[in-house]
Amino acid sequence: MENAQLISLSRQMALQRHMDMVANNIANVNTTGFKAEQLLFEEYKMPVAAHGDFSGDDRTLSYVQDWATIQDFSDGAMVQTDAPLDLAISGEGFFTVQTAAGERWTRGGAFQINNEGTLVDLSGNPVLGDGGQIQFGPEETDIRVGADGSISSSAGAKGRLRIVEFEEVQALTREGNNLMSGGTPIPATNSRVLQGFTEKSNVSGVAEMAEMIRVTRAYESIASLGQKQDDMRRDAIKRLGSVSA
Repeated sequence: MENAQLISLSRQMALQRHMDMVANNIANVNTTGFKAEQLLFEEYKMPVAAHGDFSGDDRTLSYVQDWATIQDFSDGAMVQTDAPLDLAISGEGFFTVQTAAGERWTRGGAFQINNEGTLVDLSGNPVLGDGGQIQFGPEETDIRVGADGSISSSAGAKGRLRIVEFEEVQALTREGNNLMSGGTPIPATNSRVLQGFTEKSNVSGVAEMAEMIRVTRAYESIASLGQKQDDMRRDAIKRLGSVSA
């Protein structure tokens, strides 16, 4: 019975982490450029434990292990806003921003100009171009961004956004505030910038709610099984106590 409870516990722990990930996806269903996460599970065969009631290969005990987290980097829906500083990327690229911890990557292109005239993201991180931060004067108007990321205004050319791609995009690590770190960035070749658009989260709210219900029911089912195992152990102890008496 102890083995069965440990196996059930491993499944419950995996389901709890799965629920945390589903909840995070749902919480970011309206976050610009957010990419959904999924959890991969695998069977873990315990090398030093076996079930004594069986013979042959059936003796091996199999546990549940959350093996890896994968991110869905497919494009979200493009929403037209016509705001000149709302930018979206069609393709595999990421915007580059400067943070206190170094350069980071994001798909969230709802940008703004701060009091110093610097193009920044919603967290105040400067958006980087090929030549560094992008500056605008207080009198500049008619900001235009080309499909290649080139920026111009009434004052003329302002540079080009630094758009990067990754050969191993799953190597990126989520850091919060819609930022990614890690990986080896390379110049973008399969990306196009859209001005006046924002990219919605690629999370499907309906699918994630259905997944939350499925995970909840699975957890409750295992919890019920654990309770039944506890009842069986309690009954066994009572009967053994009665025989001894």
